[in-house]
Amino acid sequence: MAGSTFQTNPISLYELLDRCHSGDLQLPDFQRSWVWDEDRIKSLIASISRAFPVGALMTLGTGGAVDFKPRPVEGAVVAVGRSPGALILDGQQRLTSLYQATLRNEVVRTVTPRNKRVDRWFYIDMEKALDPSVNREDAVVGVPADKKERSDFGKTVDRDLSTRQAEIEHRMYPTTMLFRFDEWQKDYIDRFKTEPDFAERFDFLSRFNGEVRSNFSDYQIPVIALGKETSKEAVCVVFEKVNTGGKALDAFELITAIYAADGYELRKDWYGDGTTQGRLDRFKSALKPGGADAGILAGVGNTDFLQVAALFHTREVRRRAERDGKSGKDLPQIIGNRNALLDLPLTAYKAYQSQAEAGFMRAAKFLNTVHVFRLFDLPYQSQVIPLAAILADIGDGWDVASNKAKIEQWYWCGVFGELYGSSTESRIARDFVEVPAWLQGGPTPSTVVDAVVRVDRLRSMRMRLSAAYKGVNALLMKVGARDFRSGQLFANAVFFDESVDIHHVFPQAWCIGQKIPRADYDSIVNKTPLAAATNRKIGGSAPTVYLSRLEKGSSSEPGIDRPQLDEILHTHLIHVGSLRSDDFFEFFERRQQALLKLISEAIGKPIYQDQAPEEGEDVDLVETDEMLVGLAAD
Repeated sequence: MAGSTFQTNPISLYELLDRCHSGDLQLPDFQRSWVWDEDRIKSLIASISRAFPVGALMTLGTGGAVDFKPRPVEGAVVAVGRSPGALILDGQQRLTSLYQATLRNEVVRTVTPRNKRVDRWFYIDMEKALDPSVNREDAVVGVPADKKERSDFGKTVDRDLSTRQAEIEHRMYPTTMLFRFDEWQKDYIDRFKTEPDFAERFDFLSRFNGEVRSNFSDYQIPVIALGKETSKEAVCVVFEKVNTGGKALDAFELITAIYAADGYELRKDWYGDGTTQGRLDRFKSALKPGGADAGILAGVGNTDFLQVAALFHTREVRRRAERDGKSGKDLPQIIGNRNALLDLPLTAYKAYQSQAEAGFMRAAKFLNTVHVFRLFDLPYQSQVIPLAAILADIGDGWDVASNKAKIEQWYWCGVFGELYGSSTESRIARDFVEVPAWLQGGPTPSTVVDAVVRVDRLRSMRMRLSAAYKGVNALLMKVGARDFRSGQLFANAVFFDESVDIHHVFPQAWCIGQKIPRADYDSIVNKTPLAAATNRKIGGSAPTVYLSRLEKGSSSEPGIDRPQLDEILHTHLIHVGSLRSDDFFEFFERRQQALLKLISEAIGKPIYQDQAPEEGEDVDLVETDEMLVGLAAD
């Protein structure tokens, strides 16, 4: 069994703060700035004054596999080029707060609980601290930068602590002297040594030192020290699972810090710098329709982008290994998981970033061609990653008719087979390898082979959470569904201009009145894409009523000829006779069969009554009087 890569040791608070001051203990550059408000600082000081635990720290030794760019603890003046011995991974806020309030010996720039900027010196009210009836937090006081406490809107000075003599007179012990007690004690003795009650006053100081102040000099904090040999993955897990500061570290943040050590600003690539547009903004604006906040790529995350670059890099590593004569288990995997991201060299990122971005831009165009226009209607965000990687790999060949047909088949198999809902990392990698090979005449990709759609699944699609539900809507628009009222195809511009969405064919209000089960009337079988104005025209009426209304028109809108309206209804795969006779159940069965046939054609595979047969078993396809649902298997 491998030995532990960390040690847990108690280290004195003063030693830790002194190491922050000297620069031997610093922060990795990805850590956010110090943000604690004055109440939290006072609470922390109060806890240590009572020797209460305040949690462990975690550090990482420098000079190992994880090479972060360091920066000093806020307020520490460290010599340029000073290399730290360790970095603080967890505990930055606590350690910085204590350093600012004690060892730094300067006013603390913090905020109030309401986030107002203030400058504070912190004191311990000695009398209150020794009074067991007083909450210790009430004994810790923050005063303004001039050390004068005021009331009456600043007109009256209630307590002036601006001199050492005044601090001693008011028995207010500055936290900046917590580790310099001898100096304070000398000034205290000099002030009172000639007083008749000196013995009593000295006893008071001794009690304060023994019961309160010495807890700081004696205080030890458990420190989990990760060795410099700790892997990148382990460091990432630490931040995801252990960090108590509230800021989870994802792979992008970790890689940003690693690249920063080589002087490269990964964050600038993604977010821009105020003058240069970052990749995130380019993705958000890609194919953004007028009036919309963002385009279809708005959901692409920075780790999604890195994953595509990692797929290309790990494939190249594997190819080099093959050229070197390696085979079988000796070959490295092609993968885009977190480990692959953390091991992505800066040189590889630079080499593949432009190609990866081009792949995502092509993915946006592809999604529009299959009538997925907005992020809200995207079946699977995760499927955009292999789509972008595939399109980045094949370049301009993606829209060649034969290639596009196969890519569409793969896409619809992922959607209707519901294969990108969970545990997608291995599937993403396989599709990246298999789909381009398939386009060159290779075997059918796993996603196409694995896709199985059953009849009962269609009936159960009732909510947008279902990728297949969204897929049916997009597929109907793609094959030529036209708006009931305007007769327009749902192209990009029409989709947004007319506020197209999924609506009931047999209106919900009518179905409730007819006591039709909700499981049926809310199914995707009873829904179709329609413009918002058309849906308002339909209202809650029976189909016979709203169809008549559409045919008659109004004073502001001409009617539609019955044959023309029937033709439009056919584009939605609606059986006109059952709709015009308000026969919900006949409509439902006929449209279900038509939609199953549509899905079968899209995925290039049969749809089964129960589930896909094992190899060699008889194929049990779904049949109707009018059609056979399913195509011959590849």
